[in-house]
Amino acid sequence: MKHFVSGLAVAVALSAPAFAQDDTKVIGVSIPAATHGWAGGMNYFAQEAVDRLDAAYPQLDFVLATASDPSKQVNDIEDMVATRNIDALVVLPFESEPLTGPVQNVKQSGAWVTVVDRGLSVEGIEDLYVAGDNPGFGRVSGEYMAQALPDGGKIVVLRGIPTTIDNERVEGFQQAIEGSGIEILGMEHGNWNRDDAFTVMQDFLSKYPEIDAVWASDDDMAVGVLGAIDAAGREDINFVLGGAGMKEMIKRVKDNDAMIPADVTYPPSMIATAIEVTAVGLVSNAPVSGDFIIGSVLVTPENADDFYFPDSPF
Repeated sequence: MKHFVSGLAVAVALSAPAFAQDDTKVIGVSIPAATHGWAGGMNYFAQEAVDRLDAAYPQLDFVLATASDPSKQVNDIEDMVATRNIDALVVLPFESEPLTGPVQNVKQSGAWVTVVDRGLSVEGIEDLYVAGDNPGFGRVSGEYMAQALPDGGKIVVLRGIPTTIDNERVEGFQQAIEGSGIEILGMEHGNWNRDDAFTVMQDFLSKYPEIDAVWASDDDMAVGVLGAIDAAGREDINFVLGGAGMKEMIKRVKDNDAMIPADVTYPPSMIATAIEVTAVGLVSNAPVSGDFIIGSVLVTPENADDFYFPDSPF
């Protein structure tokens, strides 16, 4: 069962009975460290959800661990099972492939599994999947690119970390620009990291004397791309399209910045949704299995006010 939601989808569910069971349940939360802006926002919302739910549900204990690489995340999860005997795991995989086996082992131990954002490389392991609409993220980005370059053009693309969601985004983007006359000159992984994106964009700029636009596919990578363009003094690039809704980028859209004319949403608060729904599933009989998909929205100067939160961590 797949549910499409536009934001936190658990307000009603959180009103479910909080004391359906007397024994203490342990929820492990395993997420990547704040290696870039979106992840920083995700860490903020994860900690906020854990603190709030820990106070609201005395019969729940939470174990939150952050990892700077896949092997650390695997160790964290194995430790949660061995030393805390977790009843549920909420995991945002650092990468899909190396986390699939360890998460499958958690499922086989009898624990509930909620996977967030970056799916596993084998389908059907998780009980609950919470994510943004990644094919839609790519599609919305591609549709904007085709609209902004009505006569076609030459573009370069920066991909994220090798994951299932990155594949879905790129496929959605490619389908949306099909037949538009847009040519992808090059496509490389920038790992959702502004420094890596700076290096990748430098390489693109040295290879291609004419680039009309860049699909950076992420706001952190867009920052790196813009830095490389400025350093090279290139004036042929009309605009850069990022994504995820970083407040600095939304402000540039709001201010009609020609280089950042639009953005595409992908809220890091989805981790809070995942933790909340998992908690509800452990303390009540609320049906919480399936897919909760949060739609992506194109942000333009006309609606940027609705997505600009200057006090947010991202």
